[in-house]
Amino acid sequence: MKKTLILLFGMQRRVSRRAYLGWGAALAALKIGVDTAVVLAMAGTFWSPLAYILPSVTIRQHDVASGSGAMHALLALWALPFAWIGLTMSIRRAVDAGQSPWIGTLFLVPIVNYMMIAILGAMPSKGQMRWEPAPVMGPYRGGGEGAAPPPSSARTLPLPPALRAALLAPPIGIGMIALCSYAIGQYGFVLFLTTPFAMGAIASVIYNRPALRSYGSTVGVALAAVAIAGGLCLLFAIEGILCLAMAFPIAAAMTTAGALVARAIVAYQSHELPPLAVIALPLFAFGESHLVGPVPRDVVTTIEIDAPPEAVWPNVIGFSELPAPPEWFFRLGIAYPMRARIHGAGVGAVRHCEFSTGPFVEPITVWDPLNRLAFDVTSQPPSMTEWSPYRNIKAPHVENYMVSKGGEFRLVRLAGNRTRLEGTTHYTLAIYPEVYWVNYAEVLLHAIHHRVLVHIKASSEAQAQGHV
Repeated sequence: MKKTLILLFGMQRRVSRRAYLGWGAALAALKIGVDTAVVLAMAGTFWSPLAYILPSVTIRQHDVASGSGAMHALLALWALPFAWIGLTMSIRRAVDAGQSPWIGTLFLVPIVNYMMIAILGAMPSKGQMRWEPAPVMGPYRGGGEGAAPPPSSARTLPLPPALRAALLAPPIGIGMIALCSYAIGQYGFVLFLTTPFAMGAIASVIYNRPALRSYGSTVGVALAAVAIAGGLCLLFAIEGILCLAMAFPIAAAMTTAGALVARAIVAYQSHELPPLAVIALPLFAFGESHLVGPVPRDVVTTIEIDAPPEAVWPNVIGFSELPAPPEWFFRLGIAYPMRARIHGAGVGAVRHCEFSTGPFVEPITVWDPLNRLAFDVTSQPPSMTEWSPYRNIKAPHVENYMVSKGGEFRLVRLAGNRTRLEGTTHYTLAIYPEVYWVNYAEVLLHAIHHRVLVHIKASSEAQAQGHV
């Protein structure tokens, strides 16, 4: 068991063609089986195996996309060990096949990874190149041709390796943020997964080139590079504090993975990171923009009210001023509802739900008194006000990437002169990977729903008791 775990999760053991294909097939079958069971149990639909071949199929399956945030979080956590195993085994298989270990990092690129797996699975082992145990911390002592210089030469560098690594990696992140958000218009896998991985790898190579450092200090330098990149985003008014804080966990995880993998590669084979790796990032981003697209999602929140539908309905079509939000995240700048007004009655009437950042314009599409009110959204305000040193910062994702398409209220009469009120928002989310960002979206939408439903409950119960 210990040897198996080292083979799968470590970076020391050689991976032969037989082990690569055998373990790859077994682990793929295990992951697909568990994924299918989870989706079937939590979303009530079958997840086609094609979803693993074509990313667009995964993203455009409405039934799967409409699953709960808990389902997507579970799938994301379940995918993490498989991603690490696939990445590290691909790197070691490339070395065993006599190729550059950096080829194995293509495992992180959708579509391309399948071609890489097929090629590595077909290539025979080469006896002259083996994946040997890592040298101990200290001066670099391996690598053969192209080996790093001894530590004494590092003293002649104009900047210490840690500082060089922390300063040279951030421009990669800043450039990709600007390219993806302003030029391509795509907040996707390349931006949040591949780019931080590349930043961690670049920082690790620079830091470990003169002398092999510890894994801990390597990760620390790589994370410092990410922090500097975030600070530059604030300085240049590219992003605000709240969005950077939400992106940091996934960016930090991928940066750490890149730093650890690159440190191992430096120890075993080569300290050079192929320039093509950085050049390919924009190409991957352009390619991704043609593969992915948002799908409709629904978030439903319910509450039970000690009042009949006759008392609840007037507060559904329009509600009075809400109190100031007590939730801390609303005070950080997340848009929150303040009041609702309706002009007219019946289908064709227009409801204005005013948020802290502006009004939602909601033409009524279903008017079923005491039962159902449904509406489209033809105009909406920004989803948040960014925290920033600057007064006005307009990050594109604030207005165009989480889009409300409509909503509805359903009233269900209960025994005892009570009502169950259901609030639903239909929306799309064009920020990927969705399994990560949908959890933020659902938490915030449920909080917005809860704020409105609690207010309707209080108003309706007070009216039913004749207090107002």
